[in-house]
Amino acid sequence: MIIDDPAVKAEVEGVFATYEAALVSNDVATLERLFHDDPRTIRYGAAENLYGMDAIRAFRRARPSQGLARDLARTVITTFGRDCAVAMTLFRREGAPGRVGRQSQTWLRFPDGWKVVAAHVSVIDDAPGEGASGASRAPP
Repeated sequence: MIIDDPAVKAEVEGVFATYEAALVSNDVATLERLFHDDPRTIRYGAAENLYGMDAIRAFRRARPSQGLARDLARTVITTFGRDCAVAMTLFRREGAPGRVGRQSQTWLRFPDGWKVVAAHVSVIDDAPGEGASGASRAPP
């Protein structure tokens, strides 16, 4: 298996950028299109656990459209073969000083394109010298 094939990685970087633009602009149609429409798709959010695309769709449609802008840091996209990738990133929002968000996504290639099949978002305190700096809380 080839890890981080340049062509595959470029594809996933592109779809990840599309997802991010849709997220911060609340483009619900694009966000829905980028998640696998299946009852087994899971999204654990900062304050919700969503099982299946119906629950994810309902969340997206009800979510406020304000305050979604964020700055990403330490985005890492790794591809495994031609059809699987994980995307990990840290993020900060202006309205949440001292907090850092963490987002992970598992992407799979389907006949109609790359789709998120599992996602997790959490927010933690951003201790000095940690978070986006890349430092770990675990000792070396």
